[in-house]
Amino acid sequence: MPIRYAVRAQVVDLQADTPRAGDAFLVDTNAWLWTCYAKATLGMDHRRRQQTTCYAGYLNRCARAGSSLRWCGLGLSELAHQIERAEYEIWLAAGHANEKPKEFRHNYPAERVRVVQEIENAWHAVEALGTVLPAPLVVDHAATTNALAEYKTLAVDGYDLFFLQAARASGVTQIISDDGDFCGVPGITLFTSNRSVLSAAHAQGKMLVR
Repeated sequence: MPIRYAVRAQVVDLQADTPRAGDAFLVDTNAWLWTCYAKATLGMDHRRRQQTTCYAGYLNRCARAGSSLRWCGLGLSELAHQIERAEYEIWLAAGHANEKPKEFRHNYPAERVRVVQEIENAWHAVEALGTVLPAPLVVDHAATTNALAEYKTLAVDGYDLFFLQAARASGVTQIISDDGDFCGVPGITLFTSNRSVLSAAHAQGKMLVR
């Protein structure tokens, strides 16, 4: 069943957008993954690969334009999880024993060293392209209470709830992401190439052309 997005954000087609020196973006984990992890698009068909590699192109255009690319510290946890899962799937596809993910993590120390190196390389690339959000993410009682309250009204995952809090505290309202969940967040501008989101935004009059 197709996702029926209720679009509350302003939406920009990043493939048609030209970044500016004054732009400040929170970059979501998926965009960092496709930009900074060399094997991120393995297994994708040609159409999906084209769609995802456009994020790397946009981030590089942002860097050349002098735009501010921001990351949230919690993004390392999500990025590490995604890379570890990808490396596990690559390992299985190469014909190795059908071990479970935790067995892969603990029983193959040489593979673990290699996976951690992939994560470290990707994160260094994130740090080279972007900078941390100015307001530190403090996951205390107030933050978790606010996140839980927003969970009732926003159809986003747990990582995104804290990303949004950190972005707001830093005055950043522009988000680069392929995650359609963000289109349901009011008060932000979502820069995306997600076709389903772009179609819904067109239909609901929420497209922004800069």
